[in-house]
Amino acid sequence: MANTPESVPVGAHLVLEVGPVAHGGHCVARHHGQVVFVRHTLPGEQVRAVVTEVGAGGKFLRADAVDVLRAAPERVPAPCPWAGPGLCGGCDWQHVDLVAQRDLKAAVVVEQFARLADLDLTDHLGHPVPVEAVPGDQDGLGWRTRVEFAVDQGGRPGLRRHRSHDIVPIEDCLIADGRVIGTGVLGTTYPGATAVDVVAPSVGHPVIVEVPGEDPPVVRERVAVPGGDLELGVSARGFWQVHPGAATTFVTTVLDWLQPRAGEHAVDLYAGVGLFAAALADRVGTEGSVLAIESDRVATDNARGNLAQRPWVRVQRDRVDRAVRRLLRSEQEIDLVVLDPPRTGAGRQVCRDIAGLRPRSIGYVACDPAALARDVGYLSNYGYRLRDLRAFDAFPMTHHMELVAVLDPV
Repeated sequence: MANTPESVPVGAHLVLEVGPVAHGGHCVARHHGQVVFVRHTLPGEQVRAVVTEVGAGGKFLRADAVDVLRAAPERVPAPCPWAGPGLCGGCDWQHVDLVAQRDLKAAVVVEQFARLADLDLTDHLGHPVPVEAVPGDQDGLGWRTRVEFAVDQGGRPGLRRHRSHDIVPIEDCLIADGRVIGTGVLGTTYPGATAVDVVAPSVGHPVIVEVPGEDPPVVRERVAVPGGDLELGVSARGFWQVHPGAATTFVTTVLDWLQPRAGEHAVDLYAGVGLFAAALADRVGTEGSVLAIESDRVATDNARGNLAQRPWVRVQRDRVDRAVRRLLRSEQEIDLVVLDPPRTGAGRQVCRDIAGLRPRSIGYVACDPAALARDVGYLSNYGYRLRDLRAFDAFPMTHHMELVAVLDPV
């Protein structure tokens, strides 16, 4: 008798024909009609998988492929011995050829925009949207300049299993910048710590920060942009792009698309330590203005220091939704908006109010294709059209990516 969805227990072994890739680092299969999200596999494979989780009401299952019965041609041996079922959850695609990884991510982008923004990207833009390599890694490895290691009860650093608080002891991390591992962090114990952050900045030496602990130091990051380098101070535990080529790539793309003009007025939302604000300020010049809005106290303090030599930039610590609403009520003229929100995206209200400012262009930097697609859908409802989109492989070996979009008023 066939299993009903509710009767498939955690630990059950299923033979599955694997279907398309889905957002989140897994592929979709079906077991007697029930959806199964399977990790460590590829579309077109046949695998034996072990059930790791039953969704609410038995509506879906999560599973790990533990035996490949028919392999896809894109499958390769995982370079890391800690990547695989039941091991470190940091990487999703180490078993996949790097070019094929990017193809999988590109398929996710297309699917999310079709589902959440009702856009056929290729038809809308007139060209496909590949996931592009970012300069600075070595065949997808050695790129992560900021790593937070979890610490077990014995004080040993490691990384967590997928969807688990369990800590896997490791001796190396192949996606980490060599300077991170070179600190000796993985051979040291940290009694009393719950985590240890290691940062390898572009300027200066790596630093190790125990959590909990004293206030983290400020490190320096240098970003090459057209017209000259930017150098910014960032808290060692603050937000900064972890791929060494990411910041330059994203800022250059945004500037190229927006073409800020002398004397224009720009707003940088979710401004962090002021990366985009600094780049915009140097383009609009002293006759223009930039308003940088950020809610995090430490990031705001860093931004004020980073932008102090540009008095035509104002840094405001506030929630973006409240700040944009007040800006809208002020009826101040705004020419450009750049936003780089967290993974959850900006949301309907912020998108509505950004559109209400009537900027001539909006540059949107996103780390989640689903949130971006949803927000592009909102902005399209409020009179803005997606002009172009690029996707970047800023997190090789994982399902994560970064996207940059530009929208103009219809």
